[in-house]
Amino acid sequence: MSLLDRLFKLQQHGTSVRTEVLAGLTTFLTMSYIVFVNPEILGTTGMDPGAVFVATCLAAAIGSAVMALAANFPVGMAPGMGLNAFFAFTMVGAAGLPWQQALAAVFISGMVFLLLSLTGVRAWLVAGIPASLRAAIVAGIGLFLAIIALQKSQVIIANEDTMLTLGHFDSAPPLLALAGFLLIAILEARKVRGAILIGILAVTGVAWVLGHVQYSGLVSLPPSLAPTFLQLDLPGLLHHDGGAPLDVLLQVVLVFVLVEVFDATGTLYGVVGRAGLLELADGRKRFGRALLADSSAIVAGSLLGTSSTTAFAESASGVQVGGRTGLTALVVAALFLAALLFSPLAAMVPPYATAPALLFVAGLMLRELVEVKWDDITESVPAALCALAMPFTYSIANGLAFGFIAYAVLKAGTGRWREVKPALWLVAGLFVLRFALA
Repeated sequence: MSLLDRLFKLQQHGTSVRTEVLAGLTTFLTMSYIVFVNPEILGTTGMDPGAVFVATCLAAAIGSAVMALAANFPVGMAPGMGLNAFFAFTMVGAAGLPWQQALAAVFISGMVFLLLSLTGVRAWLVAGIPASLRAAIVAGIGLFLAIIALQKSQVIIANEDTMLTLGHFDSAPPLLALAGFLLIAILEARKVRGAILIGILAVTGVAWVLGHVQYSGLVSLPPSLAPTFLQLDLPGLLHHDGGAPLDVLLQVVLVFVLVEVFDATGTLYGVVGRAGLLELADGRKRFGRALLADSSAIVAGSLLGTSSTTAFAESASGVQVGGRTGLTALVVAALFLAALLFSPLAAMVPPYATAPALLFVAGLMLRELVEVKWDDITESVPAALCALAMPFTYSIANGLAFGFIAYAVLKAGTGRWREVKPALWLVAGLFVLRFALA
């Protein structure tokens, strides 16, 4: 029996090294777009894009490796979509935190997340939030990503009378962004692996041909991590005079924890459930280790200099081709380390090349709306309010607050307060406290 077979129990899972390597490659291709998108989003905060690129690759590699070795699950990890947008556009953009303090908030949320996982409170929270609100949170984040993508690509622009209007289609950015989006959708429909990555590279290639971006090579040694490594400003975040006000601190930590809880937990359940791993004798024990793995990865990512790391739903693509063990995730980790050599390519990618990826992921997230109980007003109205408030107030935090508070009020107002579980009352109360402190 080989070392890999003993370490990952390949025979027990009915798989082979070849199958696991293929699954890891497939998963990497479907999620590797994050190495281009994350530096673009976090770069808007003033963070060094080259350092963020390195932090993204390292955080993904560390997270995936820990998932492989601690839980033996075929789940790739990387800085999450939605969480990076909240970091950049809400925490730094709207709340005005320096990015160093925003990284400190990620660190705190990771520690809270780790504590919740160790004590079992994480499972209590997930069980206490109704399915309609959980679906609305995912869909709302999708809408938030969509409006960011449309703005970044200049498909929509500011207007004094209507706030937003259609952009000018006599320039390259909106045309290339929409073409890239359609290309990604066509490739996905045709089951082409790495469709999102291909879309990003195709738009970048056309932009280079048109002279809108400058070719700077494909491969080089990685940029320095120093501009973001250990740059989190924890004292500044916690110091009320010169740091974040209490309401801002409560908001960012609460939102990070909530989104991390539902996103990561839901993704893990979905991916490992599809692989049939929860049905194994040690399935639940390994799932607990997986929760600790993704919690630890958030802390590691904040130290490196990136927003929250989470389990990627794209891992399902690797499971689809036979991935059943942590060897799949270990291959993903190795490929993210190899991606460190492609920093010149990442630096070439313009905002309107990553916008199609954001828009396509947003569309996938909107599928969650089918889980909302639309025939029940006390379920559908809070869900709709939650999802709509995120893009229209440009804040995931506001959407969560409106949804949770509306759910509690509607259930209580219709005499159905017993349907509201303690976890929801707690979260709604914290959001009311946040508004009171503002």
